[in-house]
Amino acid sequence: MINYNGTLVTESNISIHENRGFLYGDAIFETLRVLDGKVLFLEDHYFRLMASLRIVRMEIPMNFTMEYMEEQVLLLTDTLAAAPSYRARISVFRKSGGYYLPTNNDVEFIVTSSALEEPLYSFTEGAYEVDLFKDFYVTKQLLSTLKSTNKMVQITGSVFAHENGLQNCLLVNDEKNVIEALQGNLFMLTGNRLVTPPVSDGCLNGVMRRQVLALAQKVEGLEVVEASISPFDLQKADELFITNVIKGIQPITKYRKKEFVSIMASDLLKRLNAKIRFS
Repeated sequence: MINYNGTLVTESNISIHENRGFLYGDAIFETLRVLDGKVLFLEDHYFRLMASLRIVRMEIPMNFTMEYMEEQVLLLTDTLAAAPSYRARISVFRKSGGYYLPTNNDVEFIVTSSALEEPLYSFTEGAYEVDLFKDFYVTKQLLSTLKSTNKMVQITGSVFAHENGLQNCLLVNDEKNVIEALQGNLFMLTGNRLVTPPVSDGCLNGVMRRQVLALAQKVEGLEVVEASISPFDLQKADELFITNVIKGIQPITKYRKKEFVSIMASDLLKRLNAKIRFS
């Protein structure tokens, strides 16, 4: 079951050979986590989606309010088998027509969802090893910060990670700075200094990134900064961890020959779950 333009259907019957999201990557999406009948961090998701649609010059329907977006997600998740929480995705794409130049800027949307086993965030047990993915890089520009359906760098990087027995890879931009992981933003703790790359370096403007920054700024004695990270900085770090809305916080246990602890990541995860419980 999916939600296609506000109607629950088993199939969208979209003609894939005409769909601009398929043909040109002309689509923006948000991946959401639903808990107890509400979308977590709804406001951040909504305003990021609206900003992204404006950047790529898609026409935002007048009725597409924040409340409407949540209603459309819950319309679908409420019909699914009961689960502690859900992963949902809303994909917005320009209507069919044209080649690189669209015939109009009106949009359609699809909401899909699947159940998650855990209601709150938790760590993946065991080793979580990463390395740099250097075959391709992310350009240091505004489009790189959007959640568009053009994800070939992340796809080829994921294949590389799988082929090399890694759990993830770290991406670099055209200035050879480390900006993010394949599926989330990167944080690095060195001493009492927690660093994450600035959005201006080309990393995703992550919703969970924003949550973790806000939580970290409340930790006594911790300096929280947004600054560029070089590959050499990773070797000096005490902790590395990845953030995204579905997983929350994922500690990195090993980068090349360096192994890491997860003390700060554990503390921030507890704070994140507490915020969710009492918000």
